[in-house]
Amino acid sequence: MANPSLKRSLFLSCFPTQFLRSIITPQSSTICRKHLLSTVSDSDKSLSSVSSFTVQYLMNTCGFPLEDALSASKKLQLNENKSHKHQSVLEILRSFHFCDTHVTKLLIKCPKILKMKVNSNLKPKLEYLRDNGLEGRLLPDLIVSNPEILSKSLNGFVKPRLEFLKKYLHTNDRVFGAVKRTFGLWRINLNGITERNIELLLSEGVTTRSIERWVFWQPRTLTHRVDRIVYAIRTVKELGLDPSSFRCVRAIQVLLSISHSTWNQKVQNFKTLGWSEEMIWSAFKRYSMCFGLSEENVSRTMDFYVNTMKLKPEVIAAQPSLLAYAMNTRIRPRYSVIKVLECRKLLKKKFKVCWVFRLTEKDFLEKFVDKHLDQIPNLLEVYRGTIAVEKMDQLEQSKLTSYVEICAVQ
Repeated sequence: MANPSLKRSLFLSCFPTQFLRSIITPQSSTICRKHLLSTVSDSDKSLSSVSSFTVQYLMNTCGFPLEDALSASKKLQLNENKSHKHQSVLEILRSFHFCDTHVTKLLIKCPKILKMKVNSNLKPKLEYLRDNGLEGRLLPDLIVSNPEILSKSLNGFVKPRLEFLKKYLHTNDRVFGAVKRTFGLWRINLNGITERNIELLLSEGVTTRSIERWVFWQPRTLTHRVDRIVYAIRTVKELGLDPSSFRCVRAIQVLLSISHSTWNQKVQNFKTLGWSEEMIWSAFKRYSMCFGLSEENVSRTMDFYVNTMKLKPEVIAAQPSLLAYAMNTRIRPRYSVIKVLECRKLLKKKFKVCWVFRLTEKDFLEKFVDKHLDQIPNLLEVYRGTIAVEKMDQLEQSKLTSYVEICAVQ
């Protein structure tokens, strides 16, 4: 028998919160509350045993929080007389190394699994995946990430996709790494277009190694219409890119991943930032991923390079990968450190400041921070952003009069 608190939660969950609030106003709250309590009391007596059992079962047996159990009960009704069937679902999952956490996460995502047939549906799929290399925790991890696998046909859906992935990825580790990495991989339509596109790419000079990496990282772009693939190949070839290079493959993927209208918007944005048509195509050839960045991020980064660092747009267009660096965790902190070192005249060698942004975190700290801590104890704080350059000026004003005068304009 459901407890009173649970039954009231079940009943009240049937009404929108806005409606409940609207009927309890200062003018009518007493009447409404009496009526509501009366209604709840009547509903307690006639509360569906099915709904009550569903919520209790999900909470007590499957580990659902109350809120998730109430939400699931609106879409799923479990019959107490068939609880042995629901229990058999839990047992088959646990026999394939699903722990309690796996089971709860899976059923919260897809509660209808509790009503699936074990022998004709769940067991054959789980056995097939296990027998094809998905062992131990790999299997439950995969299913929790892609619960739709269990609702699809084994012969018409699961097997063809697994065979397709094995054909190009070869090893079980890479197959299931790709599946776990790209959750939507199981939704890809393998209606023959994908195979024809791969054959086209191979005939144009794309290597089998590049196809393997393509299937692993961006399988969805292989499902486009053939004419879009042809257009992308022709475009990159006209730029002089070699189809056997991975840079060319990346460029094709970028062209396939954005629409023509989005492409035009990005081109227009680059033009407003001072790039010519020639500069734009040259940058795309060098680093096509710059077209995968949001226009907002590109504009903000260009603003810092041009207005703060006084770099010309041509410099950034010639090194477009600079646009991909994070402003707050790489560009701004490193630039602050370089300016401090310049003001203290501690930079012995001339170098292009853009080179600094390409260094790894470890190399940057070794070359520009750690070795100068004796002269500038607060340099690490400047880098971490916990102390502003202006604040450091104040702290060392007595020692660094010339430094403050130089940096006052920053």
